[in-house]
Amino acid sequence: MYYSGKRRGEDGIAAVIDFLLSNARLVLGVGGAAMLGIATLAVKRLIERAGRPPDEKPDKKMTDSWEELGLVSAPPKLLHKGIEGVVMKQIAAATKKAELSQPIPLPSAEPQRCDVDPPQRRKRADLCVMTFAERLQLYFRTRVCLSAEEVSVAQQRALDISTEIQAFLHSKHPDMPLGDMMLAGSLLDDLQVVKADHACLIVPLQLESSLWMPIAGEDTFLGHPQFCMVRRENLEYFPRGRSYWDRHLLGGYLSSRLVSEQLGKAVMESMNWPSLTGTLECEVRPVLGSPELKLEIQGLTQSSCDSGERFYITVLPTVRLSEMMLTAQREITGSFDYVWYQSLYTSETTRLAALDKADSGVRKKCLKTLKAVCRNCPALRKLDGSHLSNVILHMSEKESDWSESVFADRFLQAIAELIGYLETGIMPSFFKHNVNLFQGFTEDDIDEMGFMLYCAITEPEILLI
Repeated sequence: MYYSGKRRGEDGIAAVIDFLLSNARLVLGVGGAAMLGIATLAVKRLIERAGRPPDEKPDKKMTDSWEELGLVSAPPKLLHKGIEGVVMKQIAAATKKAELSQPIPLPSAEPQRCDVDPPQRRKRADLCVMTFAERLQLYFRTRVCLSAEEVSVAQQRALDISTEIQAFLHSKHPDMPLGDMMLAGSLLDDLQVVKADHACLIVPLQLESSLWMPIAGEDTFLGHPQFCMVRRENLEYFPRGRSYWDRHLLGGYLSSRLVSEQLGKAVMESMNWPSLTGTLECEVRPVLGSPELKLEIQGLTQSSCDSGERFYITVLPTVRLSEMMLTAQREITGSFDYVWYQSLYTSETTRLAALDKADSGVRKKCLKTLKAVCRNCPALRKLDGSHLSNVILHMSEKESDWSESVFADRFLQAIAELIGYLETGIMPSFFKHNVNLFQGFTEDDIDEMGFMLYCAITEPEILLI
């Protein structure tokens, strides 16, 4: 009865501990949950030791208990060292007990075998003694950068497809006023990492500047700085029908949904994709059921065909009025049919390139490394190029030295800056300070990303796995 009662008591304590840990992150945040977890572990160990028979000396038990309780009150920078010290002591004690319990091995009669693979052993030893800066450079060379051949093949295939789409639209819809289509995105700006798998096709709509007026997002009823609208003007002098795009009006505003639907029917549903597949020697087909106008290409090269890798092209209807570039991106604007998204990608990449050109800096290199880390780590995949570009731009306002020698320092500083933004839940855009780039994240998203980055402060190598 004594042992069964003790077991029920332990189960009750375990249930309380599990409940506290499962709800701590919602109440206390990332740092508080980590501190509570360590404190709870220490208390649990003290309770377990109180129920054990006195097989150890009291002085040693008190010493171990205060070592663990010391971890609870230690600052975050010392937590890792304290935990490591306790773990190493436990391992050493267990090893000593195992050695005393095992019989002494007799010397073997077989001759000792020499190392048959010294180069591999030497290589492992070299990796163990590498500094973090050297590992980061190796990571950049081997896992971030794309080969020139891979980029060239992807760009050429995307250019061939865009040429075919433009020729088809001009032949089937000659009255549709469109500008010259062009490729854009990270593939063209040397910012794509890990593998070449996507590009954007800009489809510019030619609107009459005297008939259409862009309205900034701050001036609309939505109040979102990047959700803009395009209003039809001078209807009393130029009635509806004067402009080709009047057929896409919705309540006096140009509808991004109607424009996307027309291009979807004209391109995605009308083009002869099997014929285009035979001409380009790679399989091209539209992605159906997606809010985006997206094409899927398979078989850019023989290796990618064998591995099943795919390349995607996103078709973006674009309006340029009064130095504002607006795109129809329904996956971002949602159910607002007359809202156009103001993209800041061009401004961000142009600013980064100009800063690097002025001082031969490594901002672009740091950005690409951060993008690869976030792409390879499941907990950080929601951090995209826009978030990371703005972190680098904000850091450039405070830091003047971006030389190659401080590449690792700037990388770690960017991790610390991200943690600071996640703690407040706000990351302001560099070009629009009233835009919160974390607006679409839930509390669970922020906690998950913050916990991963918080662990990387003491062990940054975990980001390079």
